[in-house]
Amino acid sequence: MKKWMPIMVAVLGFTAPAYSAELKILTVRAIASVLWEIGSEFEQATRNKLTVELGYSPALAKRIDSGEAFDLFVAPAARIDTMVKTGKLIPNSRTLMVRSDAGVEVRAGAPKPKIATVDEFKQALLNAKSIAYLSFAGVPELIERLGLTEMLKSKSIVPDADIVSELVAKGEVELGIIVITQILTTPGVELVGPLPSELRISSLFAAAISAQSKAPDAARDLIAFLKTPTAVKVMRAQGMEPLF
Repeated sequence: MKKWMPIMVAVLGFTAPAYSAELKILTVRAIASVLWEIGSEFEQATRNKLTVELGYSPALAKRIDSGEAFDLFVAPAARIDTMVKTGKLIPNSRTLMVRSDAGVEVRAGAPKPKIATVDEFKQALLNAKSIAYLSFAGVPELIERLGLTEMLKSKSIVPDADIVSELVAKGEVELGIIVITQILTTPGVELVGPLPSELRISSLFAAAISAQSKAPDAARDLIAFLKTPTAVKVMRAQGMEPLF
């Protein structure tokens, strides 16, 4: 039976347990950026050690399917649901974490196009020398809706890794379309703004514990920590809206 220390970490509103574990977290950037900022507070409060491995969710899913050991997976909610169904994740551990809307980014210091209206956004895409986005985040479908697929095809870059913002920061791509949290947490890029309200794309991110985790209680404590006011403050500052 797990015993709890009579300690209340008042700043976090989180009770520290009297055990320690090593937790391996496979996560997309949405939660990785939160843990980079305040993960050490969880470690100090719980005596657990975090190993945070950032990745592109399709690649992380392949690693899990190949049998790699881990404790907590954070990814788009639809991918989490799929892996719950295949038995890789504990069903009752599935927790919606945050939402982040898609936005447009440019390299830091570069001119920012007007994108407040649908027509302005379309013109910005047509004027851009190059555009980057991910294949699964709803942007290809949006471009199709706008009737721009063929016109943008030759200058669109769709990487097979979560590096849209890095490409923009390096000047290799003029415009990036990606979740706002990534824009706000990547050096060298600036947010132009969210997509026009009529074109809004929201990405939902969820967490779930590995069915093979050797420290499921500690993993649940981490999920609880990510719901504390301290974590919520960081999430909102990074362009995310908590969903719990």
